[in-house]
Amino acid sequence: MALITPASGGGGGGGDKAPPSASDPSLGFLTKRDTEVKLPRATRVKNKTPASVQITAEQILREARERQEPEIRPPKQKITDSIELSEYRLRRRKEFEDVIRRVRWNVNAWVKYAKWEEQQRDFARARSVYERALDVAHRDHTLWLKYAEFEMRNRFVNHARNVWDRAVSLLPRVDQLWYKYIHMEELLGAVANARQVFERWMAWRPDTAGWNSYIKFELRYGEVERARAIYERFVAEHPRPDTFIRYAKFEMKRGEVERARQVYERAADLLADDEDAQVLFVAFAEFEERCREVERARAIYKYALDRVPKGQAEELYRKFLAFEKQFGDREGIEDAIVGKRRFQYEDVVRKNPLNYDSWFDYIRLEESVGNNDRIREVYERAIANIPPADEKRYWQRYIYLWINYALYEELDAKDVERTREVYSECLKLVPHKKFTFAKMWLMAAQFEIRQRNLKAARQILGNAIGMSPKGKIFKKYIEIELYLGNFDRCRTLYEKYIEWSPANCYAWRKYAELEKNLSETDRARSIYELAIAQPALDTPEVLWKEYLQFEIDENEFDRTRELYERLLDRTKHLKVWISYTEFEASAGLAGEDGESEEIKKEVSYHEQQIERVRRCRAIFERAFEYFRTSAPELKEERAMLLEEWLNKEVSFGDLGDVTLVQKKAPRKVKRKRPIPTEDGSTVAYEEYIDYIFPDEVALAPNLKILEAAYKWKKQKTDDTDDV
Repeated sequence: MALITPASGGGGGGGDKAPPSASDPSLGFLTKRDTEVKLPRATRVKNKTPASVQITAEQILREARERQEPEIRPPKQKITDSIELSEYRLRRRKEFEDVIRRVRWNVNAWVKYAKWEEQQRDFARARSVYERALDVAHRDHTLWLKYAEFEMRNRFVNHARNVWDRAVSLLPRVDQLWYKYIHMEELLGAVANARQVFERWMAWRPDTAGWNSYIKFELRYGEVERARAIYERFVAEHPRPDTFIRYAKFEMKRGEVERARQVYERAADLLADDEDAQVLFVAFAEFEERCREVERARAIYKYALDRVPKGQAEELYRKFLAFEKQFGDREGIEDAIVGKRRFQYEDVVRKNPLNYDSWFDYIRLEESVGNNDRIREVYERAIANIPPADEKRYWQRYIYLWINYALYEELDAKDVERTREVYSECLKLVPHKKFTFAKMWLMAAQFEIRQRNLKAARQILGNAIGMSPKGKIFKKYIEIELYLGNFDRCRTLYEKYIEWSPANCYAWRKYAELEKNLSETDRARSIYELAIAQPALDTPEVLWKEYLQFEIDENEFDRTRELYERLLDRTKHLKVWISYTEFEASAGLAGEDGESEEIKKEVSYHEQQIERVRRCRAIFERAFEYFRTSAPELKEERAMLLEEWLNKEVSFGDLGDVTLVQKKAPRKVKRKRPIPTEDGSTVAYEEYIDYIFPDEVALAPNLKILEAAYKWKKQKTDDTDDV
């Protein structure tokens, strides 16, 4: 029974409670305080000032996290004695070995195995696992890192050094290996060893990051002179503007102003014609500005503007103008520079109007100013200087004036009609009957495509094919039509392409590939047949190879054999014979295409293998007979054929007959032959390897004498070894 006592009000505080001594005799030893139930009451907050300690959302989340019940995990296995431990280790090792046996090339499996052995404190086994892994993937630098870190982690310093030495010797181009090696030596306090490793690394001529690391290493130990010597080697190995700039900043940081200036001067003399020379000159000028040498900086800027090509001098101009704005009259300098350069270009083009490079530079100058009228005027004056002769070598630079003009009108001036007019006038001017420029036709067509005028683009490309067909034009036109899905147009274009160049194997192959992709097998086969029937082809071997592969992909093995026989009628090259044997060793049998499934099931796999071996061996015998009778001078080819035959017989396993080939194997003999000179006399001899086949030994009596001498020499050698 619970006693409920209402709380007494008053002052907003808690009500008076019954004293502990006031107990009901019926409750025994319990008091009313122990049995009372407090009813909730409305809380009235009088003090609304913020508490001194605020509860944040982070605290709430942290307390909620702490009060969460732990997740249910599977029970841990407890090992009580050494027998259970041995069984556990044996079981785990078997699991790891099974995984490695399945995925031998997976490096992660080896690493997991080695880490487990490391956890078992069996370092010898872990090291053995890493060595076995290196036999499989010694080119994987991450495996070397794991191996070396294992040795370092367990304080096997000499082992770790050995691993690092092997790694950097095998993979000297992996910078991470060198960094880790040097870091280990630094942790051990072996500064001399680290410096020696750096020197070994520098012998491999690494990139700039390696040299910078070496320099920072020396500076960490206060070796300024060593760092300076390394910088000298650095700029000699990588003579680039950024390396000289870094060297000069190094000297400036140490207050060596004269040394820094000498570095910049050496760089300016050495790299004045470098493509990044403007970066060097800007850094040199800014260095002089920091040294309060304004006149020196101005002279450097002017020298740079005279030496750096105008197409690469945008940043240089910008820096120079900012410099003049700070230390001189910006507008006057800018006008003076532009006016001076314009005068120089006018003088050059007046003396030689056919010097198109000068026109290009002049146009770049005007484009940097941005006056559209002056730019168009210079372009019109430049294209008016037509080459004097109708030879393509005179037009190759001139045509780029038209190209740049068209690109300027399209991209900068945004004038579509003027761009179309430029392309049209250029195509009218070029004498297409003597030569043409496929680039110009294609750019004009691509411009019309960008304007979504497909009809005009087709008309331009059609005119190009009609007036002056070229392979690039055909390829691009076919690519456009293929992208649009017009396969009939593609066929028409391929036919015109082949008609224009019937010896072009690329056109035949791409045409057949198109039909093959469209699942037109008969059309593709007809195209291949027409192609190989051509009297002259530029790369017939590629065409024949693709035709054979096409028939193999179609499972037309009888047709493939027929093709090989036709190819052998044309050429009996060793590669053709070997390819034929490879096909017979791997292809299906003659009846696979047309026979029913019941007939196929009757032929066992073993019988099929026997038939394949028989066919392959027959081809080898034909080839060997050809080289023996029709081409006896090709002994090396015959020996290579026998070697390939022997390998094939070995690969056949139980069905192969190695002795059949070994009986025909030749013996190598070193011989000498005279080297004829220009006047016909023989003053020197060279050694060469000759092959003596068994059938030649039977026919030539002199070779029998050589054979007997060879056996006698071998017997004498054996007797000497016994003694």
